[in-house]
Amino acid sequence: MLRFFSSLLASFVLILSLLGLSAEALAVRYDRVNIVEGDFSGQDLQNSVFDHANLRGTDFSDADLRGVRFFSSNLDSANFENADLRGADFESARLTYANFHNARLEGAFGTNTKFGEANIEGADFTDMILRPDVEAYLCSRAAGVNPVTGRATKETLYCPD
Repeated sequence: MLRFFSSLLASFVLILSLLGLSAEALAVRYDRVNIVEGDFSGQDLQNSVFDHANLRGTDFSDADLRGVRFFSSNLDSANFENADLRGADFESARLTYANFHNARLEGAFGTNTKFGEANIEGADFTDMILRPDVEAYLCSRAAGVNPVTGRATKETLYCPD
């Protein structure tokens, strides 16, 4: 019986590799979880879902978070340094004191999102959907240039001179 399951697992991994996928690239649902100060650093979490999750102080640094949903999640003091957040959904999320240093947020969605005292130095917000008042607030905090895209944070937020 064990040999059967081992063979089945090996076949599954082979099929994934033939399709150009990896086990890490499969989306995972973390709805309503309570993972305070968790560690997802450096992980491939593309298209995963963290809706209504408590992720306070969680480390997502250097993670591939393209297309991830954080709808209505508590991300206070979360670390997104150097993370790839292109196309991520932060609708109604709480990001007070979050660290977005050198993160890529191109095409992300963030209306009704609370950024509070988030560190956005070097973050790239190109085409991110934000409320005008949030955009103006972020402009007052914007500094730096994203090392991957070469874009200044102020430019990606369309801040006035």
